[in-house]
This record gives sequence, C-alpha cells and structure tokens, in this order.
Amino acid sequence: MIQTYKPADFQEKFIQKKKTNQTDDQYFQVAKEVITAIRVQGDEALTKYVKKFDHFVPTNWHVSEIERKQAWEKVDQQTVDALKRAAVNIRSFHKKQLQNSRLMQTDDAIISGQLHRPIERVGIYVPGGTACYPSSVLMNAIPAVLAGVEEIIMVTPARDGEEIAPILSVAADIAGVTNIYKVGGIQAVAALAYGTESIPSVDKIVGPGNAYVAAAKALVYGDVGIDMIAGPSEVAIIADDSANPSFIAADLIAQAEHDTNARACLFTTSEQLIKATEEEVKKQCDVLPRKEIAATALMNQGAYVKCRDLDEAFRLSNQFAPEHLEIHLDNALSYLGKIKHAGSVFLGHYTPESLGDYYAGPNHVLPTSGTARFSSGLSVDDFMKKTTFIYYSEDALSQVSNDVITIANEEALAGHARAVEKRINQK
Repeated sequence: MIQTYKPADFQEKFIQKKKTNQTDDQYFQVAKEVITAIRVQGDEALTKYVKKFDHFVPTNWHVSEIERKQAWEKVDQQTVDALKRAAVNIRSFHKKQLQNSRLMQTDDAIISGQLHRPIERVGIYVPGGTACYPSSVLMNAIPAVLAGVEEIIMVTPARDGEEIAPILSVAADIAGVTNIYKVGGIQAVAALAYGTESIPSVDKIVGPGNAYVAAAKALVYGDVGIDMIAGPSEVAIIADDSANPSFIAADLIAQAEHDTNARACLFTTSEQLIKATEEEVKKQCDVLPRKEIAATALMNQGAYVKCRDLDEAFRLSNQFAPEHLEIHLDNALSYLGKIKHAGSVFLGHYTPESLGDYYAGPNHVLPTSGTARFSSGLSVDDFMKKTTFIYYSEDALSQVSNDVITIANEEALAGHARAVEKRINQK
C-alpha cells in the first residue's frame, strides 16, 4: 500500500514531486471574485455567495446568546468535561509564552525598550461542514485570550442553514470567543478582512480551511494579518527495532485519514519493521470508518524509507521538515538535538500525535509543506505586536551626531542628516 523509497531518491521523488499546491490558479480565481464582490457590496454579496456555495442563507448571521446557551444542552457532559480539561492544558502551556514589555536603559540620557501590545480584534476561521473541529477553536482562541485580544470573532458555516454545530459553540464558550457568525468558505474570510453591514472586520485571521480558504487568506494578507497558508497535514516517524509496528501503523493512518493529500512517512533502520508496519496498516485500514480516504492518502502520499542509520533518518526528516515528527526510539528525549526542522515533536513510544492534536497543551496549528524550515506553530506571539521605543537627551544626541550624520550622508539622505544637524546647531 505504501511506497518504499531509497534515501537517495526521497528528496526528488517524494518531497518535491508530491507536494500539493494548496493555492493554485483555480482557487485564486474563485477567491478573487468573491472577495472583490464582498469588499464592495457587503452583505448583498455575502448573501449571494453563501446561497451559491452552501445553498442556504441563515435568517441571522450572528449566533445569539440564546443559541449559545442552548448548545450546551446538546453536547454530552463527557465531551464537555474532556474539552474543559484540554483547555486547561492548552492554557497552561501557552501562558508560559507571555512576554512583558521591556525597558533597557544604558544611563539617564539614553533609554530604549520594547512594548508588547495585543492585536485588538482577531478572526478565527473554523471548518464546520462535513466535519467540525472543536479542538481548533481551543487552539486558536485560547492563545488570543491570553495575549489580551479584546474581541475574538469566530466564523463557521451553519450546516442546516440556521444552526452551527453545537460542539463548536460550546468550545467557543470554553475558550473565550466573543462573537460567532454563521458563515464559512471564501466569503467568511472576505467578511472578516473587509467587514460587512453584519460582520465586523478584524486585524488578523487565523485558523485552518480548505484550498479555497487558503487562497482567500493569501489574497487578503496585507490588508489583514494571517497566521499561515496551511497545506495538507503530514507526519514523519523515525523508528528502529525498539518500535511497535502496531503503534506506527496507527499513527500513519491517523494522519492519512485527514484527507487524500495527507502525507505520512516512516524513516527506519529496520527492514523488518517496514514489513510488519505494512501488515498492520492493511489490517487497521480495513476497519477504519474513513478507510477510503486513508488508503488513498497512504498509497499516493505515503513513504517508507530504509535508512543506513539513525543519522541518515534524521537528515532525511530535516529535509522533509514535517508538520509532526514522532520519535519511536528508546530514550527519545536524547535525540532532540538532531532535530533541525519540525513543527512539533512527539517523543517516545507512548506519545501519539493525537495527544498534540487535542490535549497535551502545545498548539496543533503548525507549519506544513516544508515551511517548518523557517516558521513556527501558532503561539501567543501571533496575537501580539511589538513596538520599540527610544529616548535620547540633548547631550546624548550630541555625542553620537557625527556618526548618524556620516551614515545618512553615505546613503545620500541629506534630510536625515539635517534632522540631526538642526538639533545640534540650534544654539
């Protein structure tokens, strides 16, 4: 089911050739049309495109307080308790990311520092069509609340035309979402970016979505901030003979069931582990509710790579720069130093990636498609702005004026030099 690659072929035949472009021309073309219309026509265009794509229009865009209260009655208590415990872990982890404004003072004459201020209004996109993800609500909203964001606007489609998934409303309450609107797709991104008569504009949009949503986020970037352009989900597993093939198969399948473009790789020093894992993959896939999706992903986007040693396994994983990296080795913590590029790392035989998706605390909004080489997962920092400040006394400016003037003149910016000269020569 899963193709085996030689280490020498992995870069060319898997990493490069099997990347899926989430924002190609067909998605951009549709997104541009919708965004332009909503930016100009507001609710009129919003209604038009919701009806076109979702085949219904909600009576009210806004989820009322009554609706949010009623949602709690439609979610079983066990699920509510699990979400609350997950929220505690997520909140505890992200709280440690908070940074205070800093003041660096060399003497009374020179002061410099950095202000940390929250973004004022943030929009969270939450899928809610064929599947809904309350964990995404927690992961996106909780860091924003901790950062001090004043208003958090959540958008998600109403599946029956009137009601959003009750579990999403409950998760929004647990996480601290301010307002919820019944809209999804490109039109939701456009409404958040530019505002309509019914939906306020925001300063930044975060949250996962399909290829159309990814294209829309790319197009509105610059007018608003975004978290990232997310591609298909992916996992890499590094393992040796100490690993359990049943665990590895389960983790490969867990990633593959996301969608047919999900990518799952095993780097191992053991030929026997590859054979045993493949047997387990076939057996476990047969009883999976989403087995067609998982089987397609594993066949087209899966990889086994037999490595010469663990150093080669880590080298290939770093080339891949996976969203999720699992280390199925004894004393897994000791290998952290070998990891250069990964969105999030799961250490040991009993730390499945599912823990990170839902419960452990670190964020599950992570860089994909190799972007872990230069970017990080969602954090409190994504909801903060950093503003630097400086103060120089008259004497302090006088002491450095020649250096500033020299550099300004070197860059042929006489006005910059004069701004200093005027102050020094004012007497």
